Amino acid sequence: MKHSHFKLTGQWAIVFLMLASFGAYAEQSQNDSTINKDQVNGRIEESKGTVKEMTGKIMDDKGMEIEGNVQKNLGKAQAGFGDLKKDIKDDVNKDN
Repeated sequence: MKHSHFKLTGQWAIVFLMLASFGAYAEQSQNDSTINKDQVNGRIEESKGTVKEMTGKIMDDKGMEIEGNVQKNLGKAQAGFGDLKKDIKDDVNKDN
């Protein structure tokens, strides 16, 4: 399969932007009291899913695009679960 220069440049741009956004999240979370594995793993899966979805769009591969969308949404759910666990833990610690 032949890739145009534009498609390859677009793919690398997407990967770079996703890694940069994850780095910004990691920096912000260091300022928080604690983070849990569900938050981190969920955001990693969300980022990987977004990259896979965008790659599928660029390469016109519907299967990869759908797979990336599912992975992204599962990552969002896992991260949301981790956020909820953290909020509950913070509330319990506030009461003590």
